[in-house]
Amino acid sequence: MRNRRAAALAGIVLAAACTSATDDGWPTVESPVPADPAIEARVEEILARMTVEEKVGQLIQADARRVTAEDVRSYNLGSVLNGGGGFPNDEKYSTVQDWLDLADMVYDASVDTSDGGVGIPAIWGVDAVHGHNNVIGATLFPHNVGLGAAGNPELLRRIGEVTAREVRVTGHDWNFGPTVAVPRDDRWGRAYEGYSEDPEIVSRYADAMVRGLQGEPGSAEFLDEGHVIATAKHFLADGATEGGVDQGDARISEDELRRVHGAPYVAALEAGVQSVMASFSSWHGSKMHANPDLLTGALKEAMGFDGLLVGDWNGHGQVPGCTNMSCSAAINAGLDMFMVPDDWRALYQSTLEQARAGEIPGDRLDDAVRRILRVKIRAGVLDRGRPSERRYAGDESVLGAPEHRAVARQAVRESLVLLKNNGAVLPLAPGQRVLVTGDGADDIGKQAGGWTLTWQGTGNQNSDFPGAASIWQGVREAVERTGGTALLSPDGSYDGAQRPDVAVVVFGEDPYAEFQGDRSDVDYPREGKSELQLMRSLGADGIAVVGVFLTGRPLWVTPELNASDAFVVAWLPGSEGGGVADVLFAAADGSPAFDFTGRLAFSWPRTPDQAVLNRGDPDYDPLFAYGYGLGYGDDGSLPELPEERGPSAGPGSRTTYFEGGPVAPWGLVVSGAEGEGVEAVTRRTESPGGETVVSVLDRRVQEDARAVRWSGAGAGRVALTGPGETDISRESDGGLALAFDVRLDEAPTAPVHLVMTHGPSAAPEETHVDLSEELATLAVGEWSTVRLRLSCLAEAGVDMQRVTVPWALETTEALSLSFSDIRLVTPADGSALCLGG
Repeated sequence: MRNRRAAALAGIVLAAACTSATDDGWPTVESPVPADPAIEARVEEILARMTVEEKVGQLIQADARRVTAEDVRSYNLGSVLNGGGGFPNDEKYSTVQDWLDLADMVYDASVDTSDGGVGIPAIWGVDAVHGHNNVIGATLFPHNVGLGAAGNPELLRRIGEVTAREVRVTGHDWNFGPTVAVPRDDRWGRAYEGYSEDPEIVSRYADAMVRGLQGEPGSAEFLDEGHVIATAKHFLADGATEGGVDQGDARISEDELRRVHGAPYVAALEAGVQSVMASFSSWHGSKMHANPDLLTGALKEAMGFDGLLVGDWNGHGQVPGCTNMSCSAAINAGLDMFMVPDDWRALYQSTLEQARAGEIPGDRLDDAVRRILRVKIRAGVLDRGRPSERRYAGDESVLGAPEHRAVARQAVRESLVLLKNNGAVLPLAPGQRVLVTGDGADDIGKQAGGWTLTWQGTGNQNSDFPGAASIWQGVREAVERTGGTALLSPDGSYDGAQRPDVAVVVFGEDPYAEFQGDRSDVDYPREGKSELQLMRSLGADGIAVVGVFLTGRPLWVTPELNASDAFVVAWLPGSEGGGVADVLFAAADGSPAFDFTGRLAFSWPRTPDQAVLNRGDPDYDPLFAYGYGLGYGDDGSLPELPEERGPSAGPGSRTTYFEGGPVAPWGLVVSGAEGEGVEAVTRRTESPGGETVVSVLDRRVQEDARAVRWSGAGAGRVALTGPGETDISRESDGGLALAFDVRLDEAPTAPVHLVMTHGPSAAPEETHVDLSEELATLAVGEWSTVRLRLSCLAEAGVDMQRVTVPWALETTEALSLSFSDIRLVTPADGSALCLGG
């Protein structure tokens, strides 16, 4: 890439951000954190005393739950992390003291020099992406998609300051934020982690959030004990992947790569960001974790970044020719620290061997360690002692402090976007009888979204959020304060004698994170939800309807817009649901207490297929354009909108194995007693011995399911086979389940096993789970869904990092059944089995 002719720089953001550009167009950034000769001398002094073993240890970041004090001491680990859903002792309800005890253990072990080592403190990183979201009682801010609508960089700086203080309470040094992606396809499951489709907003916010988290460069507060190391992520163009596929491929020009997706990194570097995280994604097929032109050429050489470049969760293992346990290519490309939660021992050993053999050159190893030491010294990690002895450590009054919640509540108010206000229904007048309904009305977990206590944001209840308020609680307080009455009715029913004047219907997306949120279109998923019919019924009864939409992205909700008199996009507001009521309700004198100031930072789709909808695009035709948003002084009338859906592909995810047929790269194989398999690519396929037959079947549409017949002449199997070993350990840790739809044509007379094959391809192992008890509960002739928790399968012995066959059914006796839709899902509580574990 560095040898290509540079395209001319374009775009006001990038042009304004840089003072000059390199020959291939990447900007030269002047960091506000210049090299300090005293720090550099200290780095060199430490480096000179380190053994190669100690140097390699600094490159390793392990999951804090997967290390002991002896591990940290023996391997000289440079860092630990806890990802989403990672708690001390795997206990969600860990106390602040539990967090600090683990932080102290890691620190004490890392500085132990009893064996004659250098004793460099390890640093602890955490995904505090909308507040300190892993910790019970923390302040939870709106996700970035809402903050982008607020349009207030100063507010972002304050959010960064609050987040840093609360992170310090538990002994962490390092935050894996802000996300500075520019989402250009709203199907992407991480779209809500982006501030806007426009790099200008993202750049302004990147600057503000970095300064909030780290402090102002050049001042006494910079990386003091009230601030933390910030991370700009994920480098580069994770918001530009083809089809919005998480961890996918960005097939865009180099000009667009720099101008749109590089601009926020320029802003982050100009704010002094000390860490950058590499993306899982690729650019034209080249994995970012091993792209020297971008990691070293663009970021480090051209833009002058002298901080720490860290990988993402086993992202190095996705590099061709690499595994989670070995990847010299990533270090040689410019990665400074591996994020390797579980396989860190094997990766340490292979990296050590590669360093000794010169496969990783000595100067590259030293450069990586030098960068890690530089950041640690700048952040005071080498000088401040144990985490529990630092400022704010253990001070539970800081977590969710009233002044912090006030900042979050302001963020909620400013992020709300009013799309419709027919008849000036809003603000709601004092003294009214208000019905509150919808599945999001009294659900703090739903309004907080993904990356909330658990990775996917699922499995939470209101009691998990002490001090927080649901939208219902905020509405009730506002109504009662002005002399009205409020009723919470989950199903929307009410006593005829207490007929409400207005109904507030709170509904929207259920929580998700990363690839689990990937979709194949931007149609709001209505499956199993009743809010649309409820809104129509309330309107038919002459009750004014206010729709409050919880979402991580713009979605096609035209039917819901039509069914509402007023429609508010609340995004994912976090812990302070009272901020929604602040704007919906008038003050006691009937005047607006707060106006709607939020404006769309993402364009709103007219049809479900408008997933790629960004201002400035050719044929730009949104329903609501970028920047749209009503205030109370505007005419909020919206005529009836056409509800033709247009093309709609339905929900989709990269965790789908069979949908209408095997999803590439998976195939379907049928085998018999001898074990030899035949790929089922025709309408009817028999195993070599005839024991098992698979035929195509129509369920919802033509040939979207398969019927299987076992003759009983011996063991037979139908199985998904794929590209070799696949790693679904994150999905297992994240609470996902393996789900498939099944219809029994007859009751089983012998055990039916789900089989997963795992381990090294050369010596695979099988884990069998007896489904007989579950299948016995299913009605013959009716479709049902079977869900098995991956974590339970892991406990039963499945190596989730090396799965080769994720699903197979096997029996020995005669049986007929049909199946479809094999996928990984986020199950509702209690909806997934724990067989075998």
